[in-house]
Amino acid sequence: MGEHVEFPSNGSTGGGYLAPAPEGAGLGVVVIQEWWGLVDHIVDVCDRLSAEGFTALAPDLYHGRTVPNRKPDEAAKAEMALDLERAARDLSGAVDFLQPHPAVRGHGVAVVGFCMGGGLALWLATLRPDAVRAVVPFYGIAPNGSEPDWSALTAGVEGHYAEHDDSADPEAVAAFEAQLRDLGKEVQVFTYPGTSQAFFDDTRPEVYDEDAARQAWVRTLEFLRARLG
Repeated sequence: MGEHVEFPSNGSTGGGYLAPAPEGAGLGVVVIQEWWGLVDHIVDVCDRLSAEGFTALAPDLYHGRTVPNRKPDEAAKAEMALDLERAARDLSGAVDFLQPHPAVRGHGVAVVGFCMGGGLALWLATLRPDAVRAVVPFYGIAPNGSEPDWSALTAGVEGHYAEHDDSADPEAVAAFEAQLRDLGKEVQVFTYPGTSQAFFDDTRPEVYDEDAARQAWVRTLEFLRARLG
């Protein structure tokens, strides 16, 4: 359905997977990968957004690399090795590529991210408040090695979190939500009972929760359309 594209990234070249709206122009969404890389699940999320009338771009932050066989130890190493300055350039370049694209309509874009990408999605919203109007983090709160400047955030936030998640447990999520509310930010957080991190990933049957994933998807689509439409 989509294609690999390249775009300028502050003096270098970034790339990723672009899934245009099937007819006309759609609302623009940047989709940010988990620590596994730009794997089939992230491509599928882009395709699903496209089928709903959006135009979705997933930048490839690992530049062609993915974690083989979904090994957590290797994924953790890949995440720790991620150059946040380069990632910021790639993410900002993705926004600049997507906004004026002929397959995109409206003003501004949304960002959806998963796990590592959830934290990066929130971070990108603080880096590009001029362009990001909605941000939907799944599981993530903040990227490793960086505390976002939450005061710069202008986008609405809708977060989706698991009840059982060592990296974003309910207490940490509640503190994050309270922090944004205290700053006067628009934020709504959903925690799905009985779920584990990555409950939305239907390529991982050991953690996938069909009911929670369906509910989170419906909420995400409604939020994106309300903020961008």
